[in-house]
Amino acid sequence: MSVALVCAASKGLGRASAEALARDGVRVAICARGGPALRGAAAAIEAAGGDGLAIEADLRQAADITRVLETTIARFGGLDILVTNTGGPPSGPFMTLDERAWTEAIDSMLLSVVRLCRGAIPHMQARGGGRIINITSISVKQPIEGLVLSNALRAAVTGLAKTLAVELAPQNILVNCVAPGYTRTDRVVELANAAAAREGITPGQAEQRIVDKIPLGRMGTPEEFAAVIAFLASPAASFVTGVTIPVDGGWVRGLP
Repeated sequence: MSVALVCAASKGLGRASAEALARDGVRVAICARGGPALRGAAAAIEAAGGDGLAIEADLRQAADITRVLETTIARFGGLDILVTNTGGPPSGPFMTLDERAWTEAIDSMLLSVVRLCRGAIPHMQARGGGRIINITSISVKQPIEGLVLSNALRAAVTGLAKTLAVELAPQNILVNCVAPGYTRTDRVVELANAAAAREGITPGQAEQRIVDKIPLGRMGTPEEFAAVIAFLASPAASFVTGVTIPVDGGWVRGLP
């Protein structure tokens, strides 16, 4: 039975991804900074008949990443699937963000992925292969106004993933990214509220402006996003590596 570690899985896209993997029979370790949401996510996996493990951790801290990986291996005996995921950084125009904001975002969004991959890859090598799936953003395809930190650092993760996909292919470790578009999560509500405050409009108006740009005419659901994560982790995706799959309802207008 495969083993997965899903990061930032107490709610939203991470939780939906963990639950989708568990439904496919994968044993799932989930991590987040703790609290009732993390425990509730693990309980939901167990209640549905899955095998879940909740680990409190702050992925900005290298020691916490080491502990998460060691705890997962100790419980399940190995690691086959790593789903990296981080919360979104502060929004705002470039000149409103100081060096501390950049440093914190780099630790959270880029170095956490580097450290997770460095720790996970030897365990995948020992098992003859594995999957690394990075949750990024459609901003890697089409930068989003007011999200300069995300635009820059999600793209860096994409570059890392493409490099690793080539390096690790001979060892049957597949590396891909999934880029969520506007999905009905707490993060999207936060961004709509921030845009409304900056522009003097209502959050409802800010949200409708987003929906108007989605060809399918609605936001996605975490479950729709998670289905793509589950596909990339499955045997059906055994010849897919080095790609970024947008799950955005057609929002990105550029060619793939």
